[in-house]
Amino acid sequence: MNDFVSTDHPCPARRRWMATLARATADRIAALLEECAKLPGYAIIRGPEAGLVMARGRTGGGGSAFNLGEISVTRCTVRTDAGFVGHAYVAGREERRAELAAVVDALMQDQAWTADVEARVIAPLHREQAELAATRAAKAAATRVQFFAMQTMRT
Repeated sequence: MNDFVSTDHPCPARRRWMATLARATADRIAALLEECAKLPGYAIIRGPEAGLVMARGRTGGGGSAFNLGEISVTRCTVRTDAGFVGHAYVAGREERRAELAAVVDALMQDQAWTADVEARVIAPLHREQAELAATRAAKAAATRVQFFAMQTMRT
């Protein structure tokens, strides 16, 4: 599964956990957070609020950029009682999911919580998403056509 983690990113670990959270459902994040010890309190600094962003594409995957269209995005920023600030942007108009993702982001920055949240929330979500991607890839592979074989059959 492509984690979108590059070595030139300033914080590749954060990029990995935010990508995992962005693909998860609010109910699944909440269920996994319940398995953690009593979570610290937090205050919402901004949002959750929905808005639109322009999605851009590239011709041929790497050519010139063009505007593809607008998509709904919900953002949220929280601060834990320990002072760690978490941000989240999620596709769609799901305020609860954005808030939960921001809380997890803040907890992952707190060394007292990083290991527990990684083991109980991020790792299970990442594993589930990898299994889903493998299942989808297997289904797609089953429909693959071998054009080379068809060409040699004609001659």
